[in-house]
Amino acid sequence: MKVLVFSDSHGELSFMRDVIRQERPDQIFHLGDHDRDAEDLAGEFPTIPIAAVQGNCDYYSAAPLTRVITLRGSRFFLCHGHTFGVKTSYLRASYAALEQKADFLLCGHTHEPYLEQNDRTFLTIMNPGSCGFSYPTYGRILLEPGKLPEATLIYPDMR
Repeated sequence: MKVLVFSDSHGELSFMRDVIRQERPDQIFHLGDHDRDAEDLAGEFPTIPIAAVQGNCDYYSAAPLTRVITLRGSRFFLCHGHTFGVKTSYLRASYAALEQKADFLLCGHTHEPYLEQNDRTFLTIMNPGSCGFSYPTYGRILLEPGKLPEATLIYPDMR
């Protein structure tokens, strides 16, 4: 199973559309700041489940601030990150994810890609960066039976 992780699209849909067509994921997570972009993608790719949370720029959003989703035995804690202070540290968001018995903390907000696999807590922290600016990035998670999940940050060559 292939999961794509996007954040901070800020109304820029073309990059995500191209990546979805190329990667052909089984699931998409959108971590806020224009969660309406996730709704637009759901209309364009109706066979791909898309889960979104709201970010600090998602005024009047009906999306939740956090979500916990289980796929193939892995638990994902989704948030934008602004309510946990991720621009300073991932610690508060990590505690929230661990309280939910999550295997993955997925958050955005900083616009900076970040990936850490903590051997002590067994929590993987992924911030896919921003897919809505001049050097867009995103995350990919592969969930295969009998294998450990594989999390990767993707830095497409945009030249």
